[in-house]
Amino acid sequence: MVKLCAALNHGLDAGLTISDSREILVQLYAYAGFPRSLNALAELMKVQEGRKHRGIQDAAGPAPARPIPTGAALLAAGTANQTTLSGGPVKGPVLDFAPAIDEYLKTHLFGDIFERDNLDWKSRELATVSMLAALPGVEAQLQAHMRISMNAGLTEEQLRELCVLLEERVDEDAARRAREALERQLAVASGR
Repeated sequence: MVKLCAALNHGLDAGLTISDSREILVQLYAYAGFPRSLNALAELMKVQEGRKHRGIQDAAGPAPARPIPTGAALLAAGTANQTTLSGGPVKGPVLDFAPAIDEYLKTHLFGDIFERDNLDWKSRELATVSMLAALPGVEAQLQAHMRISMNAGLTEEQLRELCVLLEERVDEDAARRAREALERQLAVASGR
């Protein structure tokens, strides 16, 4: 949380809005878990309050501009988002073994969350890759999100820059995991 406080202040100083920051922390619950996300949102509230007391007025930023679909329309939207971001339909033995998780991924993660238009997909993926790189033991998901990041429009150069930032602001292990995932993705993409 100490690093998070500094990171939130740095982001707001660099021009992130309260909405951007809040949306990133809401999205990351899917990767870091609800308890961490709730704690991070509470930290953002403290940071915002502290900045107000120091006379800093951060921009509120936009709320989502369109309503999130529900029911079958949500499943369709989430499936389309997941397919676009993944580069094709997502299938696999884990999804066959636990069909509920497949539905949750499509309706909730790629539907409810990725349908929110107040944060673009590139920003969502930068946050996701950063979170996954910071968590040991989720290399398969990190690898998938390196591909998704590139499908969302992030370049190799931007992802290399993210690795540098992870080394400077998080730690060497997070940077190493991100670099390794990026190198594997680049090898797959080039057919090596």
